Amino acid sequence: MGRLGERLDGRRFRLAVLALALIGGLAVWIVSTNLFPYLSLNHDEGVYLQQAGMLLDGKLFLRPPVPESFRPWFFVGSERGFYPKYAPIAAAMFALGRLAGDYTLTLVAIAAANVALLAIVVAETFRHEGRRFARATGLLAGGLLLFSPLFLINSSTFLSYAPTTLWNLLFAAAYLRADHTGSRLLAAVAGLAIGVAFFSRPYTAVLFATPFVVHALWTLRDGRAALIRNGLTAAGGLLGVAVALGYNAFLTGDPFTFPYAAFAPLDGIGFGKRAILGHAKQYTPTLALTANAKVLATFFGRWGIAGVLGTALAACGTVLAIVVPRNRLRARTAVLAGLFVSIPVGNILFWGNFNILGDLEESGAGLIAFLGPYYHFDLLVPTAAFAAYAGLRGALRLHRLLQPRFDARQARVALAVCLLVAGAALAGVTASAASEPLERNGNVTAEYEQAYQPFENRSLANALVFLPTTYGRWLSHPFQALRNDPGFGGDAVYALAERQFAVVDAYPNRTYYRYVYGGSWSPTTGDASEGALRSITVRSGDRLAVDGQFGIPNSPESVTVRLANGDNQSYYTTTRDNGTLDLRLVTDERARVRGEVTPVNGSSIPLTGDTLTLSVFVDRGPTGGFGYRVELPFDRSGDTIRALTPTKEVCPAYRCGGGRGVVNGTSDGVSIDANLTTA
Repeated sequence: MGRLGERLDGRRFRLAVLALALIGGLAVWIVSTNLFPYLSLNHDEGVYLQQAGMLLDGKLFLRPPVPESFRPWFFVGSERGFYPKYAPIAAAMFALGRLAGDYTLTLVAIAAANVALLAIVVAETFRHEGRRFARATGLLAGGLLLFSPLFLINSSTFLSYAPTTLWNLLFAAAYLRADHTGSRLLAAVAGLAIGVAFFSRPYTAVLFATPFVVHALWTLRDGRAALIRNGLTAAGGLLGVAVALGYNAFLTGDPFTFPYAAFAPLDGIGFGKRAILGHAKQYTPTLALTANAKVLATFFGRWGIAGVLGTALAACGTVLAIVVPRNRLRARTAVLAGLFVSIPVGNILFWGNFNILGDLEESGAGLIAFLGPYYHFDLLVPTAAFAAYAGLRGALRLHRLLQPRFDARQARVALAVCLLVAGAALAGVTASAASEPLERNGNVTAEYEQAYQPFENRSLANALVFLPTTYGRWLSHPFQALRNDPGFGGDAVYALAERQFAVVDAYPNRTYYRYVYGGSWSPTTGDASEGALRSITVRSGDRLAVDGQFGIPNSPESVTVRLANGDNQSYYTTTRDNGTLDLRLVTDERARVRGEVTPVNGSSIPLTGDTLTLSVFVDRGPTGGFGYRVELPFDRSGDTIRALTPTKEVCPAYRCGGGRGVVNGTSDGVSIDANLTTA
């Protein structure tokens, strides 16, 4: 082993592991705070942070005053309130960070723990090669983990993959140590750790534990001691399963119905029809193999340990460690190598690997392009382990080749130069692999920064902010950074633009705002979505009106006006073919449009429901057209009508949606203004 091995006694090994862990934690702190200050494109982050806030408040259910206006993304509705589709383990870990001062502290701690635990697991796996060699391999594996874009980026997000890996690695470290020492305490710790991992992500834990279960069954031939030790591990794991089933029973009413299945019953493991929120697919074995082949190619080509270079090292290390067994302890090495089988094969059954690709023909279009193949996060464990094994074996072989040709000092210098070159190559490949996802995520963050600018350095004390329904009736989708506290009573309360007067009545003494943004919400395209906060006023009376001015440029072929209220609608035509079209929407017992228009199918509609929509369609003929939309939220009680400041929107190609509103004025004669008055 030479001087390196001689220096790695137990104390120095622990200090080196601690140093590596601190470096890993620091790297994640930098990436998290700089790359994801507004969270990532994966809106599951908001789910976990909302759940963490609930746990800190001692709540398992959210009970908002107006359920339709306050449902967070990926929460299940029930008679007792809303509950998240995810298990609470990752959220509980994030909550600990908040107790310590900041949620991000948990990300730092998890990353540091994963680096340290990987070093320990690898050292335990290769202890038959000699304690010093095993420790050096463990340290190298922990260091190589930092050369993984998948580790750095995913560990910097509030998702459950890195937290679950922590429990899986704790299980592996305790299990392997117990197998070596016979410690029943460590065997019990191993069981509890995999039980927690199962509670966190059941299928992920099963895939990770499978090779260890096979090894445990194989060791039963050693007699009663092995039986007791493995029995303790099994008991701890089953305890975690029992807790998970109990949690299911409490939330969903059925111990075998997990919350994610309550949210989307067809979003599960296996082939056949799979569906979630209107997205459905016939998940066939052929499709599964095709999708997973692309995911694995992405993992081993760009997102794993130092891209293809790390993959080649891991392949060499696996061959060196497994193909030429020397003694019984090689079975422990086979356990780690077994993860190369259980994780990819098991993931074939999960259609999530198809979904993260986006378009199968253009697989860089989905979340995998930004966050990598995160369902294969645990595959970093064997990849780093065997890449480290190959690297250290190669370094020792090189040292032996150099010794006869140089004196001791020259040999050490030559070896150091070679190692520096190898390290530079690993760093270069990693930088190249990470540059694209880092740039993509950085561009998204720049879009978020512009969109959230109205909330920066601004006091929103005692405010109620209505958010647009960009992707449907969900909070935190996409606006993850705008979350309510579990009691829906913070300084700023965020609500969807649904049943707006019910929300206003639930918060009668607040200052009201509406968040709007220009253009379309598309943070991945580079088209900035500039946001703004519009103050909302409430007016009441027996007769209200909206005075609107709509730009009509370039003499279009026709201009049509529509007034709609639920299924009731009335159409109008106008002779105005240039300049500005002035309209007045009047409401009393009915709603009608006044101005330069002629009714087509009746001049008014009943005043029912809670929203009036005034649309103006400008038809430019073959060159296409555009539209305007004004939405007036109202409430009628007897002869009194209440209304909120209307939203106004320019709709390209007539497509309006989401209630996003207009931020700035438009050009080329396209303009809109609308003001609520007492008529």
